[in-house]
Amino acid sequence: MNRLALQQLNKAYGHDALEAAVYGASPVGLIVMLYDGAITALRKAQIEIRNGNFIEKGRLLGKGLDIINGLDTVLNLEKGGEVTANLRDLYGYMKQRLGVANMKNDPAIIDEQIRLLEDLVSAWRQLEKMQEQGQAAGKV
Repeated sequence: MNRLALQQLNKAYGHDALEAAVYGASPVGLIVMLYDGAITALRKAQIEIRNGNFIEKGRLLGKGLDIINGLDTVLNLEKGGEVTANLRDLYGYMKQRLGVANMKNDPAIIDEQIRLLEDLVSAWRQLEKMQEQGQAAGKV
């Protein structure tokens, strides 16, 4: 896993939890953790909008944006082809929409981004499960 992705994990989870999780996680598992961290931050930002705590909302949206930016940065367009290019476009869209949500204090826009992240993390979880099953089959 590259250094930037690990920095994003550190921002999402904090140092102690990060150390414990990283040692046991696969590269795909680390990506899942990043998505989960972004989703958690965005959900908390929605709560802060409803509570009128706009400073904390901004911090949490920034955290979610940092994670999405980290996921975007580690994309390898040469190896990933069209799928990676589509992810890059989606991450760009998400970052733009979260900027609008921040300016308008609009939890509905944040909800849209959470749904997109949930769809993506679901696919990554399936990949992780397939890899685990493949490793278990190889040990039999």
